[in-house]
Amino acid sequence: MRADVRHKGEVIIVDFKGDLVVEDGEEVLRDVVGELVAEGWAKILLNLAHVKRMDSGGVGELVTSWKLAHEFGAALKLLRPGDRVKYTLHLSQILPLLEVFEDEEAAVQSFT
Repeated sequence: MRADVRHKGEVIIVDFKGDLVVEDGEEVLRDVVGELVAEGWAKILLNLAHVKRMDSGGVGELVTSWKLAHEFGAALKLLRPGDRVKYTLHLSQILPLLEVFEDEEAAVQSFT
Protein backbone atom coordinates (compact mmCIF):
# COMPACT_ATOMS: atom_id res chain seq x y z
CA MET A 1 0.00 0.00 0.00
CA ARG A 2 1.24 3.44 -0.93
CA ALA A 3 -0.20 6.81 0.07
CA ASP A 4 0.45 10.15 -1.62
CA VAL A 5 -0.79 13.25 0.16
CA ARG A 6 -1.85 16.43 -1.62
CA HIS A 7 -4.19 19.29 -0.82
CA LYS A 8 -6.79 21.50 -2.43
CA GLY A 9 -7.24 24.54 -0.26
CA GLU A 10 -8.04 23.34 3.25
CA VAL A 11 -8.82 19.78 2.15
CA ILE A 12 -6.15 17.10 2.39
CA ILE A 13 -6.50 14.36 -0.22
CA VAL A 14 -4.76 11.04 0.36
CA ASP A 15 -4.36 8.95 -2.79
CA PHE A 16 -4.01 5.29 -1.83
CA LYS A 17 -2.68 2.64 -4.18
CA GLY A 18 -2.58 -1.09 -3.43
CA ASP A 19 -4.52 -3.39 -1.14
CA LEU A 20 -5.98 -2.37 2.20
CA VAL A 21 -5.50 -5.70 3.93
CA VAL A 22 -4.08 -7.13 7.16
CA GLU A 23 -0.30 -6.76 7.44
CA ASP A 24 -0.04 -4.66 4.30
CA GLY A 25 -2.13 -1.54 3.98
CA GLU A 26 -3.87 -1.04 7.26
CA GLU A 27 -0.78 0.36 8.98
CA VAL A 28 -0.36 2.93 6.22
CA LEU A 29 -3.96 4.12 6.64
CA ARG A 30 -3.61 4.33 10.42
CA ASP A 31 -0.30 6.19 10.25
CA VAL A 32 -1.38 8.69 7.59
CA VAL A 33 -4.69 9.60 9.22
CA GLY A 34 -3.04 9.77 12.66
CA GLU A 35 -0.38 12.17 11.37
CA LEU A 36 -2.90 14.37 9.58
CA VAL A 37 -5.12 14.63 12.65
CA ALA A 38 -2.08 15.35 14.85
CA GLU A 39 -1.06 18.15 12.46
CA GLY A 40 -4.51 19.69 12.85
CA TRP A 41 -6.01 18.92 9.44
CA ALA A 42 -9.79 18.89 9.78
CA LYS A 43 -10.89 17.98 6.23
CA ILE A 44 -9.55 14.63 5.06
CA LEU A 45 -10.55 12.92 1.81
CA LEU A 46 -9.38 9.35 1.24
CA ASN A 47 -9.11 8.56 -2.47
CA LEU A 48 -9.64 4.79 -2.81
CA ALA A 49 -9.83 4.70 -6.62
CA HIS A 50 -6.68 2.58 -6.86
CA VAL A 51 -7.36 0.29 -3.90
CA LYS A 52 -8.08 -3.08 -5.44
CA ARG A 53 -9.28 -4.95 -2.38
CA MET A 54 -10.03 -4.51 1.30
CA ASP A 55 -10.39 -7.18 3.97
CA SER A 56 -11.71 -7.07 7.53
CA GLY A 57 -8.43 -5.61 8.78
CA GLY A 58 -8.74 -2.76 6.29
CA VAL A 59 -12.37 -2.18 7.28
CA GLY A 60 -11.35 -2.10 10.94
CA GLU A 61 -8.62 0.45 10.29
CA LEU A 62 -10.97 2.58 8.22
CA VAL A 63 -13.50 2.62 11.07
CA THR A 64 -10.74 3.37 13.60
CA SER A 65 -9.45 6.22 11.42
CA TRP A 66 -12.97 7.61 10.99
CA LYS A 67 -13.53 7.52 14.76
CA LEU A 68 -10.15 9.14 15.46
CA ALA A 69 -10.90 11.95 13.03
CA HIS A 70 -14.28 12.59 14.62
CA GLU A 71 -12.83 12.55 18.14
CA PHE A 72 -10.54 15.41 17.11
CA GLY A 73 -13.21 17.34 15.23
CA ALA A 74 -12.05 16.35 11.76
CA ALA A 75 -14.21 15.08 8.91
CA LEU A 76 -13.10 12.01 6.96
CA LYS A 77 -14.77 11.17 3.64
CA LEU A 78 -14.18 8.64 0.86
CA LEU A 79 -13.58 9.24 -2.82
CA ARG A 80 -14.16 6.72 -5.62
CA PRO A 81 -14.01 3.37 -3.86
CA GLY A 82 -14.04 0.60 -6.46
CA ASP A 83 -16.81 -1.97 -6.73
CA ARG A 84 -14.96 -4.60 -4.67
CA VAL A 85 -14.15 -2.11 -1.91
CA LYS A 86 -17.72 -0.77 -1.92
CA TYR A 87 -19.05 -4.30 -1.68
CA THR A 88 -16.79 -5.05 1.30
CA LEU A 89 -17.93 -1.84 3.03
CA HIS A 90 -21.54 -2.75 2.29
CA LEU A 91 -21.14 -6.26 3.74
CA SER A 92 -19.53 -4.86 6.87
CA GLN A 93 -22.51 -2.49 7.21
CA ILE A 94 -20.39 0.63 7.61
CA LEU A 95 -21.04 2.11 4.17
CA PRO A 96 -24.06 4.09 5.45
CA LEU A 97 -21.85 5.74 8.10
CA LEU A 98 -19.44 7.19 5.55
CA GLU A 99 -19.82 10.00 3.06
CA VAL A 100 -18.75 8.61 -0.32
CA PHE A 101 -18.19 10.62 -3.48
CA GLU A 102 -17.45 9.73 -7.09
CA ASP A 103 -16.40 13.25 -8.11
CA GLU A 104 -13.36 14.87 -6.50
CA GLU A 105 -14.56 18.44 -6.90
CA ALA A 106 -17.95 17.60 -5.35
CA ALA A 107 -16.16 15.88 -2.47
CA VAL A 108 -13.91 18.89 -1.86
CA GLN A 109 -16.89 21.27 -2.00
CA SER A 110 -18.81 19.13 0.50
CA PHE A 111 -16.42 20.15 3.28
CA THR A 112 -17.49 23.80 3.18
